[in-house]
Amino acid sequence: MSPPLPSTSGTYAIILGNAARQTVTVGRLGELPLRIGYYLYVGSAFGPGGLRARLAHHLSISRRPHWHIDYLRRVAEPAAIWFQQHSSKEEHRWAQALARGRSVENACPDFGASDCACTSHLFFSGGLPEVATFRRRLRALGVPGGACARALTSETSETTKGVRCSVLV
Repeated sequence: MSPPLPSTSGTYAIILGNAARQTVTVGRLGELPLRIGYYLYVGSAFGPGGLRARLAHHLSISRRPHWHIDYLRRVAEPAAIWFQQHSSKEEHRWAQALARGRSVENACPDFGASDCACTSHLFFSGGLPEVATFRRRLRALGVPGGACARALTSETSETTKGVRCSVLV
């Protein structure tokens, strides 16, 4: 069984798989046409319960969407989670690292980035991205702890609901 997600603060990327061409309405952003593939959403968790609480929210389907990702989560399934525990907000550099990827592209301008200068916090990839490649991009940007990752098991646990997790330590 996977260890529980930490209740400390940190940054995360949740990777959602989308198996069909469809359109989802995302709050004030409007309609978002979805392609078959994977959507990577980058965020941070600095509130009560830290990463555990925020990721538990994202792994569930919200009846009353609060964040842009809540709308996408209604139609796409979690495939993986990458996270790093720390006390500084690194989500913007994580978004920058994803934006530099050759096989990853911006999926929707302003998605998840209404409170910052980032172009987007949502990215698309036709195939499941590899954490090792992302880790190298983080290291190139000088993000602390981006040097290695530890893969957790994919067995079902109460907190991860069967989603494969990679911890960036």
